[in-house]
Amino acid sequence: MSMQIFQAPGRIIFGCGSVNSVGEECAKYGTTALVVTGKSSAAKTGMLDKVSASLKESGVLPVLFAEVEQDPSVSTVNKGVTFAREKGCDVIVALGGGSPLDAAKAISLLLTNKGEIQDYEGFKPHKHGMPLIAIPTTAGTASEVTRFTVITDTERKLKMLVGGDGIIPKAALLDPELTLTMPAGVTAATGMDALTHAIEAYISRRAMPLTDIHAIKAIELIGGNLIKAVTDPENIIAREAMLLGQLHAGFAFSNSSVALVHSMSRPLGANFSIPHGKANAMLLPAVMDYNRLACPEKLKDVASALGENTDGLSPREGAVVGVESLFEIFSETGLPATLAEYGVTENDLEALAEDAIASGSTANNPRKPILSDVISIYSSILGS
Repeated sequence: MSMQIFQAPGRIIFGCGSVNSVGEECAKYGTTALVVTGKSSAAKTGMLDKVSASLKESGVLPVLFAEVEQDPSVSTVNKGVTFAREKGCDVIVALGGGSPLDAAKAISLLLTNKGEIQDYEGFKPHKHGMPLIAIPTTAGTASEVTRFTVITDTERKLKMLVGGDGIIPKAALLDPELTLTMPAGVTAATGMDALTHAIEAYISRRAMPLTDIHAIKAIELIGGNLIKAVTDPENIIAREAMLLGQLHAGFAFSNSSVALVHSMSRPLGANFSIPHGKANAMLLPAVMDYNRLACPEKLKDVASALGENTDGLSPREGAVVGVESLFEIFSETGLPATLAEYGVTENDLEALAEDAIASGSTANNPRKPILSDVISIYSSILGS
């Protein structure tokens, strides 16, 4: 089987203190940096001060764009593009979780390409974006090494996937110390997001030997350290493992893609503003239970990677253990467990399922769902 692998960032710098390399990396590309971040957390935790100091020491002027909301919108991207042009920015720094990183990638694309971000939905041809240095502060999306960005079109109530090698950051600086200030809920949600990436990459119809290696390593690292990071937030060893695990997951799903969990989580975010990681967390065990019949060998592997003893078990038995382990991990995170907690009702399920079936990720799922299947999965986590 032939394999086509996406282009990784030019540099990946991993380890405590790596954030201090941002100035040196930016100076390779420009002198005025648009610093894209969320509305408050980077400033409150002192991370923004570290980035600004490093930029100034390298002769790069930081220009702050702290306007990114959860699930960045088309409007926010447009504001960022206009602001960057007004300030004469020639390089971008993305600092934060998946939302600032995704927004920065979209801004980067539009600064060197004509039109609106909607014009690039899917995998439309485009020139390389403005040079971007990505600094994740959560261990979840791996947006710092992927060729995807997800932007919310609020008018269409749709989360758009935009992809291509032109939006891959020039460098990714992964500093575990920046994740120490994440609240337990954010740690849990982003960690479950990363675990979803890894498992869906592994069971995807597009999986291949190289992605399998990254996916299994990601499952081992995340499965063995997620609850430790949630319950012992200053455990730097667990934080390092989580950050490395989500990086492996990013390499995996950038090539083999994701599947039904993501198809079903996107409409939940677009219509009910359910954070992506929390939606994935609720869906992951239920969807893998549905998939169990179609990929028992792979879900047995997942069980082993999660630390379960599968010696002597058949693929079917091992797959059951894997799904049970996922339900247990999700329960231990303490995240919301039902859709009803976000205002979803039974009357909403068919429309949500129709959106999920239409998503491109659904085709990668090992078991081909029909509308009633997806409605049933949503119903299983609806609650009351």
